[in-house]
Amino acid sequence: MTRFWLVRHGPTHAKTMVGWTDLPADLSDSAALARLNAHLPPDAPVISSDLVRAIATADALGPRPRLPHDPALREMHFGQWETRAFAEIEAENPDHIRAFWETPGDIRPPGGESWNDLANRIWAVLDRLQGLAPDLIIVAHFGPILAALQRAENLSPEAVFAHRIDNLSVTCLTLDPPQVHAINHCP
Repeated sequence: MTRFWLVRHGPTHAKTMVGWTDLPADLSDSAALARLNAHLPPDAPVISSDLVRAIATADALGPRPRLPHDPALREMHFGQWETRAFAEIEAENPDHIRAFWETPGDIRPPGGESWNDLANRIWAVLDRLQGLAPDLIIVAHFGPILAALQRAENLSPEAVFAHRIDNLSVTCLTLDPPQVHAINHCP
């Protein structure tokens, strides 16, 4: 059994849909990072998405064993909606973007991936990492953390979207047996 400590990267301050765009994280809140670091298991290995905002956040967690960055832990790929504001996309195609957020599942942004695509990608990563260590810290993004939570709680996509996942928060769970220990905990 592995206890997954899912940490959302530091804030980017972007007001657009950011998935695979490689924006840096603002890690200037040293007190928040110190609290986060103290909350996490000290000897647990750390793995992160290969995007710079996740890598830099993982680097800020102090001297812990590191696993190679994993592109499968990236945020959802928003395709042609990448770095665009919701209002801008809604003005062009209101039915499509509303369906994407209100009935997540198989609906994709043009050139992007659906919620189910993301969830299946993340679930495969978790299966691969299961049993690697008793505790494992994963620095990732909003979507991957929600996908892990969806699996642990056996929720529908609509139900899991009701959860909030703040920057520098911790969601802690196991998959075998499925159990959620904390959601969006901000130490």
